[in-house]
Parts: sequence; structure tokens; C-alpha cells
Amino acid sequence: MIPAFDLSKIKFATDEGTFQRAIELYESGKVTQVEEAFGGFIAVVQGTQSYHVSVSGRNYKQGHCACYLGQKGTLCKHMVALALYAVLDGKPLNCEDKRQPGEVKSSDRREILGSEELVEVKAAITEAMRYIKPYRGPSRTWFANQDSLGEGCARLRAVVSNLPVNEQTADLLVKLLLRLDKKLLTGGVDDSNGIVGGFMSEIVRMLIEYAKLDPRCVNTFTQLVGKQTCFGWEDELVRILEEREAKG
Repeated sequence: MIPAFDLSKIKFATDEGTFQRAIELYESGKVTQVEEAFGGFIAVVQGTQSYHVSVSGRNYKQGHCACYLGQKGTLCKHMVALALYAVLDGKPLNCEDKRQPGEVKSSDRREILGSEELVEVKAAITEAMRYIKPYRGPSRTWFANQDSLGEGCARLRAVVSNLPVNEQTADLLVKLLLRLDKKLLTGGVDDSNGIVGGFMSEIVRMLIEYAKLDPRCVNTFTQLVGKQTCFGWEDELVRILEEREAKG
């Protein structure tokens, strides 16, 4: 059976602590007796004791584990380890597979993106933005919606953290901020947990760093002049632009 989820889904939709502990279980051969059953996968995962674990083939977060967290209905490392096995079938993970994006940071790259890479970056951003969904459903779906926001921001972190620092990519980041701001203002996104707003603050700090590393990046801040955003994130970027213009 080919599961409906893949490694990137597991990587970006699982919190860092659970993901890393699941990798340890997977790599140390603790996922045993794996079988396909009931539209998903079942296994015995060795932890502090042997746990019977199951995950749906459609959604790895749906399943059961006999551990303390699993019995409370919380996604646990044993379920994620089984999901990894379902996707990888025992194959090894490389360093990039294991790396989850933390807070965004500027890369050491400085080159201009070629046309093909630029298209790929824009496509990756658009794909990640699909997870920044509006919330209009019943209250029981709110947590799933918040999980989707978290996954979208995690995917965006991975994209932007690999960008070279220059005016071209600063423009991409400013436009990304404006797209996210529109989703918050008029797109029906419920960011009461601050997931999207927190990510946007990271991008603002990244752009401030860009401006220090390459002053030409400040040129891209002109598109923020006169904008009124959801929480005033543009203020510091506009101030940098104004200070440069004041110096002549």
C-alpha cells in the first residue's frame, strides 16, 4: 500500500521534538512487525516497552498507540516512527530529510536566482500558501485548521531560509508578507494562536538582516509605503527606507 502522505508531510506537519524522537526510533530499528491492515499500517514499536501502534494510510495523525500519549489521543513518536517506516520502508534518511526548519535565517548565498530556480521557488511558495487556509468550519475542525497553518509556515520557512541574500529575493519576501497579510485581513484566516503572525515577524527580522548585508534590498521596501497592515509589521522596514532617504 502506498500511503497518501509522504516524508515532507510528516516533516512539516509534526512538531520538532516528536519528529526527532520518531527518527531515533526509526533509525535504531525499533519499528518492527510492520503490516498493512484496515486501510493503514500496524506495527510493534519498541520504546520503554513494546507498543502496538496503528496509523491510517490516508492520515498518519489518525491512529492509535498504547503509550501514555496515544491513549490520550495525542500524536506520539511511536505513530510518527511507524509513518516514517510506511513511507521509507526501512530506507535511510539523509541529513536534509531530518532537518526541520526552525526560525528563518539568512543563508550564505548571494547569487541571483536563475530563471528556472526562480520559477521553482515561486511554485514552492505558492504550494506552501495552500496550507494557510481560512477557517469557516465547525469548532471541532479548528485544531486541524491551526495544524494546517503551522504546516504552511514550516514549509515556507524551509523555502525562504535557502534563498540567497539580494534585492531579487528581498522583493520575493516583501511580496510574501503582503500575501500573508491579505490572508489575515480579508482571507478569513483565524490566526488567534499567532502562528502566521509569528512567522511574518521572522520574515521582517530577516529583511532587516538583508538590508544590513546588502543595502540594495532596502529598495524593495518602497512597496510598503502607505500600507496599513494587520499588525503594523511594515513600520520598521519603512523606517529603514526613510532613514536612507533622509541621508540622501
